[in-house]
Amino acid sequence: MQVKGFGAGYLVDDVAATTRFYADVIGLPVTVELDWFASVNAGAPGYEISFVQRGHASVPEGYRAAETTGVMFGLVVEDAAAEAERLEAAGVELVVPLVDEVYGQRHFYVADPDGVLLDVIEMIPVDPEWAAANLPAS
Repeated sequence: MQVKGFGAGYLVDDVAATTRFYADVIGLPVTVELDWFASVNAGAPGYEISFVQRGHASVPEGYRAAETTGVMFGLVVEDAAAEAERLEAAGVELVVPLVDEVYGQRHFYVADPDGVLLDVIEMIPVDPEWAAANLPAS
């Protein structure tokens, strides 16, 4: 399979509210916006996050009413601290505050209106001791 893009989609109750969160608060550009479906670009051409109205006929019948659970997206940014500050100033609650991890990430979590977690990540140097104990020798 030669993948040319990636689209993650999930069912929502309010397509417009979810779209506004990703567009206006997170800052991702809207690529499609209908009353029952919307999509935002996740940072590179062909990589999308989509929202489908729960119960819509385009969803296979046995899945139309499914609750969205266990979904999490990672968004890699240049400056996680600045993004955390910007989002908090906009009234977004940080589910997990900014933290530096030994495995090379500075990150925090927020939740979208549907409870989907966004892990906002800045890549930082890996702790040398952690790397020596956990990564294969190069």
